[in-house]
Amino acid sequence: MKIHPSAIVSPLAKLETSVVVGPYSVISDNVSIGAETKIGAHCVIEGNTSIGESCEIFTGAVVGSRPQDLKFKDEKVFLEIGNHNIIREYCTLNPGTKEGAKTIIGDNNLLMAYSHIAHDCKVGNGCVLANNCTLAGHVTIEDKAVIGGIVAIHQFVRIGMLSIVGGCSKVVQDIPPFSTCDGHPARVYGLNLIGLRRKGISSASIKQLDQAFRIIFNSGLSVKHAVEKVEKELEKNEEISYLINFAKSSERGLTRSCR
Repeated sequence: MKIHPSAIVSPLAKLETSVVVGPYSVISDNVSIGAETKIGAHCVIEGNTSIGESCEIFTGAVVGSRPQDLKFKDEKVFLEIGNHNIIREYCTLNPGTKEGAKTIIGDNNLLMAYSHIAHDCKVGNGCVLANNCTLAGHVTIEDKAVIGGIVAIHQFVRIGMLSIVGGCSKVVQDIPPFSTCDGHPARVYGLNLIGLRRKGISSASIKQLDQAFRIIFNSGLSVKHAVEKVEKELEKNEEISYLINFAKSSERGLTRSCR
């Protein structure tokens, strides 16, 4: 291990031998950190926090501090961070709230400077949260989602896979998978064509998704009746099925069209 002399690392913390800890960082008792992970200067890693392999945590990040939730009564709660994550300057990540609850960050995510992930959130794999992105409690970010800078996301909202949310948006309802959204409050503008093509989704599937989006977001039907129309009229594929299941399971309601 390469631990700067000014860093304070609890003898009870579990650090792999290849971990690097920068100057003036503090690592508390119940923290575990995987191989090849680098902790920058002035970071605080505390609580029941596990960090995977090959992560980079930059200056001033505060990881695992008690949740900002008035209901929290010092229960045993957890923060789990996967592998190959980049956590930039001054990000804050909180654990769960109730006994045994977890905040979970997957693999290969980029959290840009000053991003906040609140208690009980779940972030998938390959996501990008731009500067000052703010997640309230119990938010779910699905795989390959991109959230713009200074976006505020309401508690219990879901951000669907391969969606993109424009900067400065106010997100109060679920963002559909495969969508491009923007606004205050956020509205659906169409498909995230770049994301779909990068993922290797076929042209035929993209065409089917475009038809489904027109029905759900531009037909004037209620979400329930629009989804029923999609199920009846469009051929099922993996992406269509995912979109239908997402819409049916939405508790906060889908973000609607800008039109």
